[in-house]
Amino acid sequence: MDNCVLGIDLGTSAVKVSVVNQSGEIIAQEKMDFPIQQPHPGYAEQNPEDWVNATTIAIVRLILSDKLNPKQIKGVSYSGQMHGLVLLDKDNQVLRPAMLWNDTRSSKQRYEIMDRMGERFVEITHNQPLEGFTLPKLLWVKENEPEVFAKAQTMLLPKDYLRFKMTSKLATDYSDATGTVMLDVKKQEWSQEILDTFEIPAKLCPPLIKSIENSGRINQWYANYSGLTTETITFGGGADNACGAVGAGITSSNKVLSSIGTSGVILKYEADKNTNYQGDLQYEDHAIPNAFYSMGVTLAAGFSLSWFKQTFAKNEDFNEMVTSAKNSPIGANGLMFAPYIVGERAPYADADIRGSFIGIDSIHKRSDFVRAVLEGIIFSFEDILEKYREKGNDFDTIVAIGGGAKNELWQQIQADIFNVKVVTLENEQGPGLGAAMLAAVGLGWFKNLQECAKSFVNFKDVLLPHKDNVAKYKKLHKIYQKIYPATKEITHSLVEYRREN
Repeated sequence: MDNCVLGIDLGTSAVKVSVVNQSGEIIAQEKMDFPIQQPHPGYAEQNPEDWVNATTIAIVRLILSDKLNPKQIKGVSYSGQMHGLVLLDKDNQVLRPAMLWNDTRSSKQRYEIMDRMGERFVEITHNQPLEGFTLPKLLWVKENEPEVFAKAQTMLLPKDYLRFKMTSKLATDYSDATGTVMLDVKKQEWSQEILDTFEIPAKLCPPLIKSIENSGRINQWYANYSGLTTETITFGGGADNACGAVGAGITSSNKVLSSIGTSGVILKYEADKNTNYQGDLQYEDHAIPNAFYSMGVTLAAGFSLSWFKQTFAKNEDFNEMVTSAKNSPIGANGLMFAPYIVGERAPYADADIRGSFIGIDSIHKRSDFVRAVLEGIIFSFEDILEKYREKGNDFDTIVAIGGGAKNELWQQIQADIFNVKVVTLENEQGPGLGAAMLAAVGLGWFKNLQECAKSFVNFKDVLLPHKDNVAKYKKLHKIYQKIYPATKEITHSLVEYRREN
């Protein structure tokens, strides 16, 4: 077997470990699930040891079932779910379950941050302190579990805890550090001003390392536990979106990522740390050294379509349902869908906005509703892209991954609404491949991630915008943009009514 690296993708519900050789081929892969605890509405927690156990089982299976030779594993790197909070005591023992990115209990702390610091906070972090981020969670613990906060000696992100157990070394990389909203983006260091303002001990913040930086060899304990050798080198790794961008070849400013999973992400490479979208879009350190990325999130992208299927086409084939949208013309015969069914993040940070079908007519068939959902999701992405255009950004390629890359009609809708060439990936592996690429560059197999991407990332399915369709969609998008301000007050009132009743 050739020399290889492991790309560990630590997600919200599972970990996937990919074995990648020096040519960028995935020669083996194992996946293990782990549970999420939701003890109260709005809570989302996990036991960090579940991440370690699941990862180890995956590695053991690779060694035993896939006949992977541990001596050929030269490097390991990580992609991790962002924003999660792991607190350790003086003996590096976990103090409480990890609070995850989708834990929303910290609304009070979010508003306290802005009340105390306002635009100065956005100036330092280039982000708004949304509930999903780490700092509001840390302040929630400080306020609601003071005995836990008093014992805390170290704060880690999820993939950093996994790396710590494998190496005994505490650290976080810059891409995950930005997602805590405690990093000074311009200075590239933990913000002492933020720490002082909220009386957070600086000792909580771990050392900062680059994503391709050597983060220590596998320790003896983990070698015994997993079957790896202590000669294998680990590397810093990155936040899942940063690694996903690397794995999709988003290594230059002319490409933008369009990712449709449960949520949807528009992500753009940024070369300038002075760029600031005033919190309308998230702004993060990239896994690529000295580079950055920005992104906007549609909370219910693929989820809108799966909700529609579950509600109105439960027993039908998913692909057949999506393809039925071909029976409806552009604009779905005057029907529109706003995909705000669980609230929205970008460009509207509004937890209480709700979705809607607008323009329902007696002529409409189910195919019109399916088409409206597909178009509404991409219109919400176009709202994000308009934020980039307002800043003078130019890009010529959209790399589509996830559900939007698996259906040719949906790919063409993206090309026509975005008015940009859309391409897909030959082997869509996302964050796991990106993590493997970090290890490959860290080992010196390539001089940088751009060079690595030329070997590891291959594109296919080029779709070009159709001129007539582009013109129609420009008119329709202007109408779509009226939905949010027109429905905001109504849907907020309905949400409030439901809470009260």
